Amino acid sequence: MPTGGTGGSRRSPSAGPAPGTTTVEFASWDRRTGDLLVKLPEARVDELVDAGHAHAFAPAGRRFRQWAAIAPDHHDAWVALLDEALTFVAGPPPP
Repeated sequence: MPTGGTGGSRRSPSAGPAPGTTTVEFASWDRRTGDLLVKLPEARVDELVDAGHAHAFAPAGRRFRQWAAIAPDHHDAWVALLDEALTFVAGPPPP
């Protein structure tokens, strides 16, 4: 493995977050279906599902209320929904 100039160790992305950091998931990808999964407020997920732009994410029959599954044929909306999900999990800006 290449070494950096600082002499520090490199962490594998699969090793999880570095100590002292916080990780919040806002999106994922369902490799079985190719769906983009985004975390949004439950009302927004319902809105997307009702409009036919997404379906509820329900692995093994259990619905994750704040997760919408966006099919690959709606990929044109992915970037905007990723931005929306990131904004949602980041929370309100500090006062």
